[in-house]
Amino acid sequence: MTERLLVRALKGGENTKIVTLNGKKITKMPSTLDKLPGLKTLDLQNNQIPKVGPEISTLTQLIVLNLGNNLLEEIPEEMKYLTSLKKLHLFGNKICKFASEACDGLQNLILLNLNNNQLTWIPQEVSRLKSLTYLSINHNQLASIPKGLCFLKNLSELQLNYNQLICIPEEIKFLKKLRKLLLVRNNIEVLPEFQNLKLKEFYCEGNALFLKQPVNAVQQEDAWSLQEITSRFIMNELAGKNPFIMHVIEQHPQVRNIISQGRKCAICGRCFIAVWLECVEFVPPPKNWKISRNLQLVPLRILICSYKCFNQRGPNVFGIAQV
Repeated sequence: MTERLLVRALKGGENTKIVTLNGKKITKMPSTLDKLPGLKTLDLQNNQIPKVGPEISTLTQLIVLNLGNNLLEEIPEEMKYLTSLKKLHLFGNKICKFASEACDGLQNLILLNLNNNQLTWIPQEVSRLKSLTYLSINHNQLASIPKGLCFLKNLSELQLNYNQLICIPEEIKFLKKLRKLLLVRNNIEVLPEFQNLKLKEFYCEGNALFLKQPVNAVQQEDAWSLQEITSRFIMNELAGKNPFIMHVIEQHPQVRNIISQGRKCAICGRCFIAVWLECVEFVPPPKNWKISRNLQLVPLRILICSYKCFNQRGPNVFGIAQV
């Protein structure tokens, strides 16, 4: 069957635009490919090909190449000859490295799918993929990503789920066109500032975010007013169901009105009144973000506590907790 399909393709010569040999148990690249210079799409997924041969270097008009689910161990140097290539699928192989010049000629590449491989690093040369808009490297073994990746000015979607990343470079802020960022199930503890990005979708559940000890935050040094001190005392006594205070407060509607404006600290549970000591500030994500339904470690709203209370945490506390 495979030979018959190849013979039919060869009869078409330069007019043959598509060759599909999906799941044919092929163990090597067809040597006749160099006789199909006009080929636009080559689908060789679900085979047993361990290596890309030199015959592919003649396919300078190729636009789509699918070598998914084979036995490749590297992205070969021959890829540099595919100067018209726009979509490259290499998922489900055993790829652990890039050949030194593999990225050199892929100036028109838009999509690169490297899911389910064995990559532990990405070379700086990935920055040569100037047209790349979609990059997916899920289910690999990446411990870091190169800064060069952050200078792919056309990148709009970056998927790095299920790796071993511990941090994201600050230079990610230079990805001005990035709209979708996936970092699910890594070892990331701290995220860089994203305020310069215009993300529409961001997923990072399954990381160690927001689990560190609270850090110091800047606070106002103003002294509490007598009203603030008195109100806090009354509110805390009412919270403890002090019968005397509960009885007396019924005789003073003005005091009841003041303490009705009281709030509680989300972390220590104590009460306060004054606006300048705002205890809990809800910071929602941008309205155009899509939040994963099974988000575990990044809350929809962040509780920020700057409550000046005299407890074991000390007077200068900045805490983050989940809603």
